Amino acid sequence: MKTVVSGTLAGAGTFRCQECSYPVALLERDEVPPCPSCGSSEFKRASIFGESTTVDFQGTPDSDRPRWLEETRAALTEHGDYLAFETDDQIRVVALQEGFTRIGRSLAAHVRFDDPTVSRRHAVVHREGDDARVLDDRSLNGVFVNGERTERHELSDGDEIVIGRFHLYFMSLVGVRSRGAHEGVWTAAP
Repeated sequence: MKTVVSGTLAGAGTFRCQECSYPVALLERDEVPPCPSCGSSEFKRASIFGESTTVDFQGTPDSDRPRWLEETRAALTEHGDYLAFETDDQIRVVALQEGFTRIGRSLAAHVRFDDPTVSRRHAVVHREGDDARVLDDRSLNGVFVNGERTERHELSDGDEIVIGRFHLYFMSLVGVRSRGAHEGVWTAAP
């Protein structure tokens, strides 16, 4: 199978990194990016009939969280649930409404990332009352919460959600549910 080097136009389809097997979905005119996982520049076209491979992802330890995260949290004045992330050297904060918030590459997504590591319909965050959960929407690269790949995850304040090469942080200013706490155990918001 022909190897494609990052920076070239390769056509539509799915490609896998030669080094770590990280999958990247491309549209017809997308250039092949460097691998978001290992930085390699060589890819092969992935076969939908080939072996299934999994990519292990290590989340960001608390000590490596971005500096802007606490400043952003302190600047929020209204109670609610939020997603905060950095893109194009800007910090974005999205207030989560009741119901579904779509995340992906599609123009219909509420949180849109125009990046080949993100599927058109990558994930959804569902918020109902005091509960919020993230669901994988049949994405190619998967959804990771705190370093673990997941299909569905109940979100707690401070959770890191990785979608493609983007790191999003869930912030709850309604109440803070500590990681590993039992359902219904809440502590006061800061």
